[in-house]
Amino acid sequence: MLSARSLLVRGMLVGLAAGAAAFLFASVFGEGPIGQAIGVEAAHAAGHSHGESGEHELVSRTVQSTLGLGTATLVYGVALGGLFALAFAVAYGRIGRFGARATAALVALGGFLTVAFVPSLKYPANPPATGNPDTLGQRTGMYFLMIVIAVAVGLLAVSFGRWLHPRLGGWNATILAAVGFVAVIAVVQTALPTISEVPDGFPALVLWDFRLASLGTQLVTWATLGLLFGALTERRLRVRTVLAAEPAASV
Repeated sequence: MLSARSLLVRGMLVGLAAGAAAFLFASVFGEGPIGQAIGVEAAHAAGHSHGESGEHELVSRTVQSTLGLGTATLVYGVALGGLFALAFAVAYGRIGRFGARATAALVALGGFLTVAFVPSLKYPANPPATGNPDTLGQRTGMYFLMIVIAVAVGLLAVSFGRWLHPRLGGWNATILAAVGFVAVIAVVQTALPTISEVPDGFPALVLWDFRLASLGTQLVTWATLGLLFGALTERRLRVRTVLAAEPAASV
């Protein structure tokens, strides 16, 4: 058996590695679109300022793109790693006869779909200079509401699939549970209000690249969590099995 403490520590350490991987990905693929978006905003502001100087930025772009981004991704990774470990502890041995690696991979896949992918379909990330500060609270609230709904519907789909499994078999139960998840999410996203604040004339390619990089950063984070946590946990279980077998063999 694995203790909750050991899983939590391992999850936070793996989360640190996931945060570092996310930082590297975001630095390579995300900073370009952000810089382009800021350039679009600066050009737009210059065209309407009639020569007046803009406000001095409190934190330079260099600090934002290095120390700021690194701190944010590492802290996020550690916190997410701890939650991931707890989710793994709940799922292990309860969602089927899966080993540690397969369970971690399934938890990571479910987490990416419900926490990142599904919410981004309704409320995708926008680069700087495209949002209205007056609606920041509403946008943030709706995004987190979509996360809560997606996670809840995902858990219900898993329970539904487990209930169907003895009756229809694993393959059919999984398909029906997935179809049910997609159907409920589609209804919810249709019912929730749409918030579109991208200004007219904003370069579509910059917007697309930013959103793709944002989703890719999440994918890298969750993939690192699932693969690394599963490998380390399975290795630990294997070592424990060998150590437990040695005294019995020596008797």
